[in-house]
Amino acid sequence: MKQAAERERGRAAETPAVDQPPGRPAARPQPVPWSLIVQPEGRPGSEQMATDAALLAAARDGTAFLRLYRWSPGCLSFGRNEPALERYDRSRIQALGLDTVRRPTGGRAVWHEAEVTYAVAGPDGLFGSLPQTYHAIHAMIAEGLRGLGVPANLANRSTAQPLNRLTAGACFASPAGGEIMVRGAKLVGSAQVREHGAFLQHGSILLEDGQDLVARVTRGTPPPVAATSLVAVLGRGVTFAEVAAAIAGAARRTWAGHWQESVPPNLADRGQFADPAWTWRR
Repeated sequence: MKQAAERERGRAAETPAVDQPPGRPAARPQPVPWSLIVQPEGRPGSEQMATDAALLAAARDGTAFLRLYRWSPGCLSFGRNEPALERYDRSRIQALGLDTVRRPTGGRAVWHEAEVTYAVAGPDGLFGSLPQTYHAIHAMIAEGLRGLGVPANLANRSTAQPLNRLTAGACFASPAGGEIMVRGAKLVGSAQVREHGAFLQHGSILLEDGQDLVARVTRGTPPPVAATSLVAVLGRGVTFAEVAAAIAGAARRTWAGHWQESVPPNLADRGQFADPAWTWRR
């Protein structure tokens, strides 16, 4: 029974983002208390995923969170139910000395290094359905990025392409409907999970592109990565601080409620996210 429930949650988590049907806008979020957490100092992947999971649990009481953070050292993350043992070469990953972690959300592998990572957690009804939530969060991020001069738009459902199960490759290998694109290339990769009346969506806003690393450790012949980065789009150096400020500002303008700056929850331990048996469980 427990395994069946986990599979069901995993299917929901890996459902791709899609544009809203014509004439059906995303649900307007209800005013809720918002906690803004900005962490410019990098942390290991296991700590970052444990923190996001803690925010998911805390959101069950009706509070919503926006967290902006970065990773140190760089880390390769796998989706919650991704067949990592089948899809990626563990020996090669270890030879390269790469840190790894399995996310609480679905989707495919992402290399986290030069990026701003966002996490939004809140009660299930905050934005509506899973696709509506993708749309609402991505629309807010796109607005923030446009304020920096980035010509960001949301991918149409027709841009999503079927993926081979074994050679699906990186999250940034192809867009799903509703993801943030610039000139046909994917700038932001996201994943979501819903459980116990709350949701967590997090994703990578690439400052620089390093997603080809995922292809280097993928078995078989992975599809080419179609990613871009803020440095490539803007033709200049882009800092964590300016992107975090742009996203936080767009969120405050877009989402109603009382906003306060906060700190991440204290973690007694990193739990399963620090356990290689969980990371490589399948």
